[in-house]
Amino acid sequence: MAPADFAPVFLLVWSIMRVELAKTFFFEAAHHLPYVPPDHKCRRLHGHSYRVEIVVRGDVDRELGWLMDFDQIRQAFEPIRLQLDHYYLNEIPGLENPTSEILARWIWERLAPTLPCLYRVSIAETCTSACHYYGESASADTCETEDLCSRVQTP
Repeated sequence: MAPADFAPVFLLVWSIMRVELAKTFFFEAAHHLPYVPPDHKCRRLHGHSYRVEIVVRGDVDRELGWLMDFDQIRQAFEPIRLQLDHYYLNEIPGLENPTSEILARWIWERLAPTLPCLYRVSIAETCTSACHYYGESASADTCETEDLCSRVQTP
């Protein structure tokens, strides 16, 4: 059998391949949690070296061999990261109580309109503590890659 005879089988496998891509980012910021008890350590002003992981999920494009270029994730997240990096989070509208959970949702709400197939936003304040947010709907589970690259909006 010639190699060309195997091509349709190879393409069929790739056309149904479901993957998750993850890209990690970092930013530094200060905050305090205004609704915890007065003697709680997080009530005091403090800062973190935040780690954010953005995960997209979908089917691999059979022609390109990928879901999307990792740089598209970076381009979509960078304007959001710049709003957070070296800022006092409590002063940012929507982050008056900047818990990891609220921060993850805040990022999701700003990222989802520009990043097709967004599946998860994870926030880690420390190397041992993280929050994983999956959005309010299951629509990310059904993302397909038809013309995916052209749907990513860049700033």
